Amino acid sequence: MHLPRAAAPGTALVLAAALVLGGGAAQAAPGSPGPRYADGSTTSTDPYFPNAGNGGYDVADYGLQLAYDPATGRLDGTATITLTATQDLRSLSLDLRGLTATAVSVDGKPSRFAQTPPPADGRGGELVVQVAPKLRAGTQHTVTVVYGGVPGQPTDIEDANYGWTSTPDGALVANEPEGASTWYPVNDSILDKATYTFAITVPEDLTAVANGEPVGAPVTVDGRTTYTWRASDPMASYLSTASIGDFVATESVGPDGLPILDYVDADVTGRALEVTQEALALQPDMIAFFEGIYGPYPFTSFGSIVDDDSVGYALETQTRPVYSGYADEDTVAHELAHQWVGDSVTPTTWRDIWLNEGFATYSQWLWSESRGGPSVEDLYADIYSIPADDEFWDTPPGDPSPETLFDAATYDRGAAALQALRTQIGDGAFFQLLRDWTTTNAGGSVSTDDLQDLAEEISGEDLGQFFIDWIDTPARPEGY
Repeated sequence: MHLPRAAAPGTALVLAAALVLGGGAAQAAPGSPGPRYADGSTTSTDPYFPNAGNGGYDVADYGLQLAYDPATGRLDGTATITLTATQDLRSLSLDLRGLTATAVSVDGKPSRFAQTPPPADGRGGELVVQVAPKLRAGTQHTVTVVYGGVPGQPTDIEDANYGWTSTPDGALVANEPEGASTWYPVNDSILDKATYTFAITVPEDLTAVANGEPVGAPVTVDGRTTYTWRASDPMASYLSTASIGDFVATESVGPDGLPILDYVDADVTGRALEVTQEALALQPDMIAFFEGIYGPYPFTSFGSIVDDDSVGYALETQTRPVYSGYADEDTVAHELAHQWVGDSVTPTTWRDIWLNEGFATYSQWLWSESRGGPSVEDLYADIYSIPADDEFWDTPPGDPSPETLFDAATYDRGAAALQALRTQIGDGAFFQLLRDWTTTNAGGSVSTDDLQDLAEEISGEDLGQFFIDWIDTPARPEGY
């Protein structure tokens, strides 16, 4: 389907029907003068969230200029997106939900565009851009989008707040699994990692915190302050954040001089603050501990964002996890371990989320044991003692479903599977597996099959039945 003609370049249109999906670049017909261009796909290959992500290009960098007013909840932005076409394109699409684009340009030239309405579930929406001249595969381009709106408090498939969640004094941003499109136009695919620059303008009594490290000092003009952050390590879009609040900033140093930047809401007080401070003080020791298991810390900084306005969970946003209400020791260990398992080494699809959560939970077990807590063997025994007819065992970690993505089985059964694997192949092979998993795959995307292949290569064992029992079967594994 062709895009409706805009009244003028950059005028937003709404499509009344679904867009026709484009496949790979078509081959030129015999005797034709050149390539045939296709529309980039408006969906991804993810089996759980096909409406998140798009085809036909790969993003290298997002430059986000954001201005937010907590009094009205309005967010205005300009996104400058550097991308490479992976096929010959006459159009490309970006995910954008609940916000309105007002101007789009490609390589500095105004472009026609259209926004599709979101699906019936309200989670989604596409910004489809006509490109002229058309884009050749392998060429790099810059797409600039001016947009704005009121994000409000979007919810995920389980009705939990996520994405850009407005709070009374700012915003808490936690995108998992596909909430990045609630605050910027994005190829919201778990596979497409990119670098980021954030320039965030807020009222001068607030602080804006993002991934990576600050660039220069904040600049205040007419009662509003702009904070600039640069995340130079490529990351999946669900790991990006730009949280805003009345934060108290502290800085410490981890192993090898690693900067640790913590931002705790001034309204976190009393016992919540005590617990948070005790947990955050352990971050340098935790980093050293996990480096002994997984290899060098994979990014340029670490730290935290602790907000008093609760969304009810924590998230491993890259280099700067967000915590809701307070941060305790177990949760900090869990989110820190994710920097290796989940952030640096990322699942190919959301179906394999146990490779994030099972590994991080097992890492948390190892840290707790090292601190005199329950042994890993005892924690495993607690999980395995859950009766076989309990619904806990109905969810296989390797295919939990979109609606049960964050069920206990993803975390605890996934961690128990790793302990069972450790028993199966022995400590030497197991800890070599953990280190090789994170060092060989650093910065990449992986699947359960990749883990099985590596485990078999290291151990010399056929582990096919083990992975069927623990990862694929909706029943308690027997005989372990």
